[in-house]
Amino acid sequence: MNPRPFHHGNLRAALLDQAEQTLREDGIDALSLRELARQVGVSHGAPRSHFIDRQALLDALAERGFNRLADEVGAAIGSDAVDYKQRFRAAAAAYVHFAVTDTALLDLMFTAKNGNAPEGLRVASERLFATFRNLIDRSIEAGELRPQDPHRLQLLLAAVMQGIAVLVSTRRISTEDGASLIDDAISLLVRDQDG
Repeated sequence: MNPRPFHHGNLRAALLDQAEQTLREDGIDALSLRELARQVGVSHGAPRSHFIDRQALLDALAERGFNRLADEVGAAIGSDAVDYKQRFRAAAAAYVHFAVTDTALLDLMFTAKNGNAPEGLRVASERLFATFRNLIDRSIEAGELRPQDPHRLQLLLAAVMQGIAVLVSTRRISTEDGASLIDDAISLLVRDQDG
């Protein structure tokens, strides 16, 4: 039996794509470098040229998730939302949609080690939260939001979005109820100068 070839066009991307699919369909326990190599069609040692061990693969998946979520939230903020409350609702809805669609990936993203996370993972995580922080800062500077501690509001929004996402993804509430909760949360947390 001949070993599988080591060469693959873009092995790192192919491994991460397959790992995301496996994570989505079978959960984190089903992820192994050897099995990914088999699924992608390369020798069992080939993934080690990109991921020194399983933890490196998990960190890369979490980094990719944070970057994708930041892109999706950023696109929602830049959408047709006219006023600041609509921008906040769009951002929250994008976050919850991602969480419901890729629950296992979101879980992985937030269970990754924060203290000694690899640089790329730390930067990707910060990028997501900077997207929300920029929205808050912009709304305060434009006089749409009353002056307040932007970091505290950022954390409150993140906690509420995460909570709604968990309720929807565990089927404690329906997707429609989740959308209503997003509206309620934004109305309560994001108040204008007169609110």
